[in-house]
Amino acid sequence: MTIDELQALSGAIRAEVGKAVVGQDETLRLMLIALFSRGHILLEGPPGTAKTLLAHSFARASGMDFGRIQFTPDLMPADIIGANLFNFQTSSFTLTRGPIFTDLLLADEINRTPPKTQAALLEAMQERHVTIDGETMDLGPRFTVIATQNPIEQQGVYPLPEAQNDRFLFKQVVGYPGYDEELRIIAGHGARDANMSPQAWGVERVADGDAIGAAVAAVREVRLAEEVVDYIARLIRGSRDSADLDGGASPRAGAMLAGAARAHAAIDGRDFVIPDDVKALAPALLRHRLQLSPSAQIEGRAVEDVVRSIIDAIEAPR
Repeated sequence: MTIDELQALSGAIRAEVGKAVVGQDETLRLMLIALFSRGHILLEGPPGTAKTLLAHSFARASGMDFGRIQFTPDLMPADIIGANLFNFQTSSFTLTRGPIFTDLLLADEINRTPPKTQAALLEAMQERHVTIDGETMDLGPRFTVIATQNPIEQQGVYPLPEAQNDRFLFKQVVGYPGYDEELRIIAGHGARDANMSPQAWGVERVADGDAIGAAVAAVREVRLAEEVVDYIARLIRGSRDSADLDGGASPRAGAMLAGAARAHAAIDGRDFVIPDDVKALAPALLRHRLQLSPSAQIEGRAVEDVVRSIIDAIEAPR
């Protein structure tokens, strides 16, 4: 697949998703980048902002099998990955696969379940396989997690552990729509029944497994100059040196940022990465990986402000 063909594929997926979802352009862009760079994405926002419909429509337009898990406080790891259940008729154990065996998994309200259950996703998100009773089973190269979570300020939520956060390529904060967008939502969705499936809104498949695989291969061929690699390393290390932060981003974050920058460049129609690709993605890639220091919390600093100050302080190559 050429870069031009990848751009056309991205545009086609956006157009199909746009039939069902009003706005959310930046969120959809990050989802495309995550898909083409083999990453996962975390969406945080209040209920009713179309996060579920967006994920379902994205899966359909991309030609991916869709699975959904509603995370609740009583959910167990076996409810996600499956288990070997004893069959009394045959006197043997039978493998019952969980909903994680799909292409695109929507982990809905992931922070409403305890860390023990959240941890069931760790192996799957990193290795793209799961282990049940000592047997390893592959999930496929297209396995992608789109997770939604409620803001931490809401009741009944469990903050994601650092290891879980680090598995996500991006965290995107999904806010309320603008006035004009809200008018379109009320006019369009208010005149329809409660059917929230993408098919009801005319969303069609415009890609398949081969097309997505070709796009991933094309992204890997995008050139990453040594100067840009050095810039990414300085950004990641800069997060560890900030007095406003406890710790900093992991080496995995730097590798993920490089891959995402390649996808960002390809979607923009370039076969090479520029520093602006890195700058555009750094906030969404870093905001969930960094913890404010106690003094910064007392001062009322926001993680996004600290990330922006790090980006502004580190000179980009020309």
